[in-house]
Amino acid sequence: MKLFSRIFNQNQITNFRFKDWIFLFLIFFAIQNLFAESIQERFLPPNEFKRVEYANNSFATYLQNFPLKPKGSTVSLYNGKIKTNQVHVAVLDFPLLKADLIQCADAVMKLRAEYLYSLKQYDKIHFKISNGMDVAYSKFVKAERVQVNGNKTHWKTGKFRKGFGRDVFEEYLRFIYSYAGTISLKSELKKKQISDLKPGDVWVEAGSPGHVVLVVDKVTGKGGQTLFLLAQSYMPSQEMHILKSENKFSPWFEVPKDETFPTPEWEFPTKEIYEFTD
Repeated sequence: MKLFSRIFNQNQITNFRFKDWIFLFLIFFAIQNLFAESIQERFLPPNEFKRVEYANNSFATYLQNFPLKPKGSTVSLYNGKIKTNQVHVAVLDFPLLKADLIQCADAVMKLRAEYLYSLKQYDKIHFKISNGMDVAYSKFVKAERVQVNGNKTHWKTGKFRKGFGRDVFEEYLRFIYSYAGTISLKSELKKKQISDLKPGDVWVEAGSPGHVVLVVDKVTGKGGQTLFLLAQSYMPSQEMHILKSENKFSPWFEVPKDETFPTPEWEFPTKEIYEFTD
C-alpha cells in the first residue's frame, strides 16, 4: 500500500478509477451491441416457412439484420415517456432526438439514409421536402445549406460544416425530418405490385396526418404463401417497433387480399405499396 501511495497521489487514484469505470462502461455497451439480437435472429420463420435471402449489401438484408433492444422493451417517446398504446412485439435499437421530429416517414428515411451511409454511397442520399425540392446530402458535404423562406427554398454556400462526418450527416437528417413527411416521401417512391413485396417496401398514405409502415422481413411457404414483418414509428416521435398482427402467424402479417390493409394503428389502401428506386 505504501508503494502504491508513492506511485499515485489521491487525485491520480481518483482519475484512474474514473477512467477505468468509463473503459468498463464502454466495453459493456460494445459487448451488449455485439450480441444484440437482429430482427431475423429473434423472429424465426413459422413452421414450413423459409426466410427469403437477399444480396449482402441490399437494403432488404440491412433491415433483416437490424439490431433490436432487449426482449420486453417498451416503446418510448422522444421525451422519455412510455407510449400509451403498446402494439409491438419488439423495439428497434433506434435512437431518437430529444425533439418531436422523427415520426413515421422520418424514421423510414432515416433507416434508408443510414443504410446508404454505411455503404458510403453518399451520392444516393437525397430526399424531397414538402415543396418538391430535392435535397441531396452531397451538397451538405460541400458546405451548402438550404435556406427556407415560407414555401420558397434555395441553396446557399457559406461557412458551414462540411465533410462526411456524422456531425454533418446528422445535421442533414435533422433538416429532412423538419421539412419532409408522408407527402414528400410518397412523391419520390415507385408504386409496385404487392406480389413482389420485399423488405424495404412501404405502405404509405400521404396526408396531414398520413402514415407509413415499413416491411422489414419476409418468409415464404411451400405453397407460395408469403408472410412479412412490419415496423413503424408514429406520432408523437417514438422508437421504431415491430408490429403485432391479428392472425395465427403473429407477428407475421399475411399478404392482404381485401381492398384495405389494417395494421394496429392505421388502415391502408392495399394497393398503396411503394419501393425506393435507387
